[in-house]
Amino acid sequence: MKPNSIKSENSSFRDNLGNIFYFNGRVLRSINVKGKKNLEFIKTNGILDESIKKNFLIDTWEIDKKELPEFFSKFEHVLESKIIPYISYPYEWTFDQLKKSALHHLDFQIYLFKNGAVLRDASAYNIQFIGSKPYFIDLLSIKPYQEGEYWSGYKQFCENFLNPLLLGSLKGIHHNYWFRGALEGIPTVELDKILNLKDKFSYNVFTHIFLQAKLNKKSLIKPKEVSTKFKNLNKLPKKSYISILYQLRNWISKMFFKKEKTIWQNYSKEHTYDLEEYNEKKIIVSNFIKRAKPKSLVDLGCNTGDFSKLALSTGAEYVVGFDFDHNAVADAFNKSAEENINLLPLIFDAANPSPNQGWSQKERMGFLERFNSDALIALAFEHHLIIAKNIPIENFIDWILKISKHGLIEFVPKSDVTIKKMLEFREDIFTDYTEENFENCLKQKSKIINKSIITKTGRVIYEYQVL
Repeated sequence: MKPNSIKSENSSFRDNLGNIFYFNGRVLRSINVKGKKNLEFIKTNGILDESIKKNFLIDTWEIDKKELPEFFSKFEHVLESKIIPYISYPYEWTFDQLKKSALHHLDFQIYLFKNGAVLRDASAYNIQFIGSKPYFIDLLSIKPYQEGEYWSGYKQFCENFLNPLLLGSLKGIHHNYWFRGALEGIPTVELDKILNLKDKFSYNVFTHIFLQAKLNKKSLIKPKEVSTKFKNLNKLPKKSYISILYQLRNWISKMFFKKEKTIWQNYSKEHTYDLEEYNEKKIIVSNFIKRAKPKSLVDLGCNTGDFSKLALSTGAEYVVGFDFDHNAVADAFNKSAEENINLLPLIFDAANPSPNQGWSQKERMGFLERFNSDALIALAFEHHLIIAKNIPIENFIDWILKISKHGLIEFVPKSDVTIKKMLEFREDIFTDYTEENFENCLKQKSKIINKSIITKTGRVIYEYQVL
């Protein structure tokens, strides 16, 4: 983005109370006349400051419009928020990340409720991670509580949080591709179809899934009857409202994914390196990070996050890790939470990364659109695309260089046991898969700073830089 240019956030157009803008590397939120009342309410009651202090809400402060270009003068208020290093989406989160987000949403809702406020909606996209810590980012979702009102975000909470979590906890099915396809979560009617009778014997499942699905189906068949029934309902008592929130929180806190062992989750312990070779690899990564001193680092094929942690301990400020193995990413996330480090691991299929989606294909931005890192490490990664997915070497390198202009890439030769296993039951059509060809392709687009052979089988780590 050009200096002094103002860019609106593509996903904020739905909000009738204000909008998000990017200006000179800053994140600004405009508040219009309609949103003024809500903002003044949370400021006057101390909700804004305390929500930030309690780490519910991302750090946000009001700024003088006179400090900004004339464009912002038309708004009632302008606020600035702390920058989220990397915007992630629910379909890139592990079960544990989604669970943590759901609990964060409910905890925030309970806090607000006790202070005379509620949330207008329950979108999972309103929560973002910095490392392992979730933060609510949409302060305009906070509004005064009206005595007797129903939870307007209940259906959305179920579709965005509860239903994907049940898919994992009851069926051992990852929510990611389903959520990415639907974009607004998993409809209750659809989840109800795959739950068996035993599942529905649960009071919680029966109440929140079966009855809701039944009502949704009826509303399609007899819309007037359902509408009239709701209009005639008594108001929801305050006690019942908060009881629902606590009940959901208690239920979700006890959910766990039905795990199965995956191929790569123990890779960091069961890899093909001997100890000396592995230590050599760690030295190369450490020295690279010390020299590059990246504020942001991408770790492609991060597995359980060992090299991400190493990078953070040797000079990187923030690491976003990507891997397709759910269990490995879950382990990395749990380690990040336990150790309180700036690592955000995400579910990632490099051959099919998150695309541009939503309205006009601009509402949810694709992988390459969201992040251009200072540096990159791609260790034991390239063969998963070039060999496993038939991606040409030159295409792979072009893609890597779009992510970062400076980084480390490990090349795994055919002499390595890993490649031998990959080709054991398939035809070797990869005649150009050689160290020489890989190096030449890399040289055409960048400068090779260092080259290190790290194993007896001929694995090589290249340090490249696009000049």
